[in-house]
Amino acid sequence: MTIIINDITSPQNPLVKLARALDRKKERKETGLFRAEGARLVKEGLDVGWRLHALLFSGAVESRPHIKDLLASCQDPEIKIGRVNDRILESITHRDNAQSVVGIFYQQFSNLDAIIDEDLIVALERPKDPGNLGTIIRTLDSVGGKSIILLEDACDPFSVEAVRSTMGSLFSVKIVKSPIKEFLDWEKQNDFTLVGTSLKAHDLHTKTNMGSRTILLMGNEQSGIDDDLADSCDELIKLPMNGRADSLNLAIATGISLYEIWRQRDFNGKNS
Repeated sequence: MTIIINDITSPQNPLVKLARALDRKKERKETGLFRAEGARLVKEGLDVGWRLHALLFSGAVESRPHIKDLLASCQDPEIKIGRVNDRILESITHRDNAQSVVGIFYQQFSNLDAIIDEDLIVALERPKDPGNLGTIIRTLDSVGGKSIILLEDACDPFSVEAVRSTMGSLFSVKIVKSPIKEFLDWEKQNDFTLVGTSLKAHDLHTKTNMGSRTILLMGNEQSGIDDDLADSCDELIKLPMNGRADSLNLAIATGISLYEIWRQRDFNGKNS
């Protein structure tokens, strides 16, 4: 199949304007699209079956083997492909020396019933920082977790900052949005161990058996998990502190807890 590539020279081209507009949550919500930057990220999304709406790439790198491979992956005639200059890419990404490829993907959300068989899940109550969310998705992927649940009013996992922070792991993790009550009912019905981090906890994360089918519940950056959620947990854990700091960044605390859960499973599945 012949791939049709359009030369785009104007920053006012509709596809370029769409790529820029996906900075805004309103535009992402209305279109159901999001932006991924970099050839590796775009290829990763395609490799695992995410649907690509459009691809913009720098004509200066067209002859490179990995770009040729990427273009060869875009066989779907519905994918719009544009050859642009670096100035246009910089206007889209708001960065000097911008990535040579920008992909526009369709968003994908899952539901609770689609992740019943998972044995390690992160649930986040109202996370606000997209950088933290992206880093948590990346860390979850690194320990073999495949699903994340966003409870109530969470920041957008498809924002540019969140997508950048995942470093491609976004495409390997199922994202579910759920009200808290529905989540708690589902969790109880499916025999998970719900582990929350809380100042109410008496036991350190290293002294608590986290279970074999575990949901790690984390609160937001300001207030942690609320009292009702804490009371619903099967286990509450805390991380030891020293020095003058009285709390940890949400993504770091989640990462420490996830790696402890994985350690308790003898790092099952680790790369040799």
